[in-house]
Amino acid sequence: MLFDSFNRKIKDLRVSVTDRCNFRCFYCDPDPAPCTSSDPNLLTFDEIHFLCDVFVSLGIEKIRLTGGEPMVRKGLDLLVAELSSLKRRGLQELAMITNGSNFASKAALLRSSGLDRVTLSLDSLKPGTFRSITGSDKLSNVLDSIEAARSAGYPYIKVNAVIVRGRNDDEIVDLARFARGSNLTVRFIEFMPLDSGRIWDRKHLVPATEIRETINSAFPIVLINPFRRGETAWRYRFADGTGGEIGLIASVTNAFCGECSRIRLTADGQVRTCLFSTEEYDVRGLLRSGGSRSEVTELIRFAVARKKFGHTIGSSTFKNPSRSMSSIGG
Repeated sequence: MLFDSFNRKIKDLRVSVTDRCNFRCFYCDPDPAPCTSSDPNLLTFDEIHFLCDVFVSLGIEKIRLTGGEPMVRKGLDLLVAELSSLKRRGLQELAMITNGSNFASKAALLRSSGLDRVTLSLDSLKPGTFRSITGSDKLSNVLDSIEAARSAGYPYIKVNAVIVRGRNDDEIVDLARFARGSNLTVRFIEFMPLDSGRIWDRKHLVPATEIRETINSAFPIVLINPFRRGETAWRYRFADGTGGEIGLIASVTNAFCGECSRIRLTADGQVRTCLFSTEEYDVRGLLRSGGSRSEVTELIRFAVARKKFGHTIGSSTFKNPSRSMSSIGG
């Protein structure tokens, strides 16, 4: 098992399969590099499978594939099938987060390959606002992907919306209505300082408490989980019994750091203990220089032992991570 120095059990692994993306979201990376799977710095599928096998042997129970946009990595269904085989060794869930631009056509294939759950990003229901946030006109693709996920039998489909003052905070109620009408979980995420352009400013932050009050004034909601117990979101149901669910991820104003169970593997093979880490541990270098499985295991244990208690956003000691969200892995 993996425990950090604060006795938190590390059981969730985020694996970035690429740092490239076909969107240009201003809150992440508005000028990403061209999409390619031939970058020699990228971990190969065999390397990802090997490392995930090590992580699972250390007690990792859930793996979430991230990016960049994971769907731009060719042959992703093959990787999903390989990782799904780890369920025989203790993996309980294999999930993915995607921007939904190209997911619809592969939803059934990925499901049959072993993908258990999917989360899709949807920051706006208005084509113009969607374009201004993502740099893309693929809103209809995302909506089609949500329906394709439903048709393919994915349970508990979640939709993420990053709320930014002056950009899409006027759509909070509309997105809550979308959750109700579509019987989905819509999770509202506070804007975090993880953008490559370094434009983050607290004045752009819409606190989760404000989001909750806005939704509650239109559709009364009731807290489901009084204790998050390592979950990222505060979960709410609609008081009138309508289907759908609301999630509030207060990464800045009420972070879940104290119960964090996560560790990350970047697309170029660096272990990170937090989105906001300033340190990385080069497992790719160790692996490619002939490092043994036991040496890889020890490096992972070494990294976990140095996991900080939490981020320091808002304090004078906070330092922006050297990477944007797209290259860390969402």
